[in-house]
Amino acid sequence: MNEASPRWGMAVDINRCVGCQTCTIACKHANDTTPGVQWRSVLDVETGSFPDVERLFLVTGCQHCAEPSCVPVCPTGATKQRADGLVTMDYELCIGCASCAVACPYLARTIVHRPSSYFEEETVQERFVAHDERRGVAQKCTFCIDRVDDGLAAGLTPGIDPEASPACAASCIASAITFGDYNDPQSPVSKLTSEHDYFQMHGDLGNDPQIKYLYQTPRVPGRDADATDADDAALSAPENALAGKLQTFWDMRAAMNFILGGLASGTAVVAYLISLAVDLPLGGIRDIFTAAGAVMAVGLFFVWLKIGRKLRAAYVILRPNTSWMSREVYAAGVFYLGLLGTWLVPHPAWLAVAAIGAAAFLYAQARILQAGKGIPAWRTRRMIWMLVFSGLAEGAGLNAVIVGFFPWTLPSGFVLPVAAIVLVVISGSLWRGYVDSAKAGGIGPLARAVLQSTTPRLYVFGHLLPIVGYIAFIVWTAAPFWIFAVPGALVIAGGAYWKAIVITRAAHQQGFALAKYPKRGSGRYAAPLSMEV
Repeated sequence: MNEASPRWGMAVDINRCVGCQTCTIACKHANDTTPGVQWRSVLDVETGSFPDVERLFLVTGCQHCAEPSCVPVCPTGATKQRADGLVTMDYELCIGCASCAVACPYLARTIVHRPSSYFEEETVQERFVAHDERRGVAQKCTFCIDRVDDGLAAGLTPGIDPEASPACAASCIASAITFGDYNDPQSPVSKLTSEHDYFQMHGDLGNDPQIKYLYQTPRVPGRDADATDADDAALSAPENALAGKLQTFWDMRAAMNFILGGLASGTAVVAYLISLAVDLPLGGIRDIFTAAGAVMAVGLFFVWLKIGRKLRAAYVILRPNTSWMSREVYAAGVFYLGLLGTWLVPHPAWLAVAAIGAAAFLYAQARILQAGKGIPAWRTRRMIWMLVFSGLAEGAGLNAVIVGFFPWTLPSGFVLPVAAIVLVVISGSLWRGYVDSAKAGGIGPLARAVLQSTTPRLYVFGHLLPIVGYIAFIVWTAAPFWIFAVPGALVIAGGAYWKAIVITRAAHQQGFALAKYPKRGSGRYAAPLSMEV
């Protein structure tokens, strides 16, 4: 960040906030947000168990992070970061893919697909202030960027002059929200954070959020968060304001892209690797690649169905320098170029081009999901290898299905079933490690419960039975080839099963967490008596 530029941020005093919701109403009025959309929210937090209980109010919203995870994942460049640190949205570039929404650990993004009204019918006022450009795209708090910029142009000081400050800060009746320039040591926010202890929400994630929470005063000391503040019982309670809710941005349409995309790319990669080990007819490999291309196309069609602004789909190619979604599209282009070449000018070199594209596509898909930093079940590094090896195992499975019904395509003897067994074993081991390390990796109790219930079925039908089937095919030399398709189909079903579960049912958002609490409640959470007269 350029130190000569301002670095706008907020200091929020938890002790001062009274939960009046004035800031949320001011935000809604200033930004004309629709029903159900809160760019600025105030959570009513209750923690502990009788008699050790505490209640406080927590202001949340876009943190305008110094290292925002929403910016690099955007495939179009619609989400940007200015020199002053403000994270902005270009509604005309956004396609509504929701990559930014699942990458945000602060639940700051919303996508509204259909208009709604506060009343039975839309009023004249609602129509007058409607923002049609926000429909189907990501929207979030901007720190009232227009007020800040207009105030600076008028010679005002944001954070000092109300007209140049965000509406939430300007309206707060308790002065709990202070706005200003963190690069100016004399600004109110700099003085507050230099003179008082504070914490940053999810500071361990590396986003460096620029809302800093003050939690103590000379008479009300702070306390460390303890086990009862965020234990499994507390975070499993639906009424807990801190618990992460199940994300709804990526549904089965998104899951189908990972299911079919991994299957297709894995099929092409496995077929090509076998062709390097065994002398195979080019025509058979080309047919397998063609089948994989058809499956991949269906997966990409599901992606298109998911995005909010479908006519802007081509914008997805605009940010290959940082976005794995953009890179996925380029990888698909390489794959289809190689596939077309195998038909127009049959030559093994085109197969290599297509295989490279398929491998890049599989890896890009794995990175897309892992970049969902706001979903603890996705962001683990193990997720990358889970998707890669599961895709290869499923690809070996589809090759087995194809060979089972069309033996001339890949007459590879025992190479394919042995490779398939190895890939299934690796996939099973990765899943075991994923589930076993879920709690240590920050995955919450609600998501962990889903993963635990998924494991037995996945092990039996997606791992154990396929391995037994492949071994039986190797041992039973007189087995009809269609038998080979059975374990392959089970692996494909197992891969589809766990991806659908992880993306749609175990995808609980990060939620909120206080690293420090003001000590004001009852029992051991009660503030000490003042010794002053």
